[in-house]
Amino acid sequence: MASDTSPPRVAGVLLAAGGGRRLGGRPKALLEDRGSPLVEHALRSLREGGCGPLHVVLGAGADRVRARADLAGCVVTLNPDWERGMGTSLRLGLAALADTAARDVTAADEAVDGSADAALVLLVDQPGIGAEAVARVRSACRSRADLIAAAYGGERGHPVLFGAQRWADVAAGAVGDKGAREYLREHRDAIRLVECSDVAQAYDIDTPEDLSRLE
Repeated sequence: MASDTSPPRVAGVLLAAGGGRRLGGRPKALLEDRGSPLVEHALRSLREGGCGPLHVVLGAGADRVRARADLAGCVVTLNPDWERGMGTSLRLGLAALADTAARDVTAADEAVDGSADAALVLLVDQPGIGAEAVARVRSACRSRADLIAAAYGGERGHPVLFGAQRWADVAAGAVGDKGAREYLREHRDAIRLVECSDVAQAYDIDTPEDLSRLE
C-alpha cells in the first residue's frame, strides 16, 4: 500500500479473454496491429502508462496466446468461463489481484507483488487507447476509494480505475457482458471523469469492418 507521502500504486488489469465471435472465432488477444498481437499492445500501454503490477485474464485460445505473445512480467489468469461474458473475466482479474496482495512477497518480485491501492482496467479490443490515456487516468488516483474513468467528449469510456475498497462490490456485480456497467451506473455520482479524447480513440474491434482500423 502507498504511504501517506507516496502516490497510490495502481495495478493494471487487462481483460483479454474474448473469442471474437463476430470475427469468425478469432481470439481478440491475437489480432495483430502494427505487427504485434493486441494483447502485447495493451500490456505495453499499461506498463508505459505507469501501472504495476500487471494482470492479464485470458480465455479464448489461451494456449495459443501464451505461445505467441510476450506476457513476461505479468500475472496470467485463465478464465474457463469466458464465453459467459466479460463479467467473469473482471471478477477473476480483481480476485487474482486481491489474492496476490494478500501474499507475503518481496518487493523485488514485480510479477506477483500485488500490493496495489487501485486497479486500472483496460480492454484488449480497444487499441486506440494507449499509454497517454492510461497515464492520465492513473495519475488522477488519490485514494483506495477512488472511482475514475476516461471520458471521450464528456461520455464515460475506458480505461476505468477502481480503488481497492471497491473491488469486492465491483466483482460481486460483474455478470454477463455487462462487466462493471451496473456498478458504474449505480455509482455514477462518485465517478470522476478524465477527458482523454485528445490522446485516445475509444473504438472497439468487434466486427470484420472494424478490422480496417488495424494496421
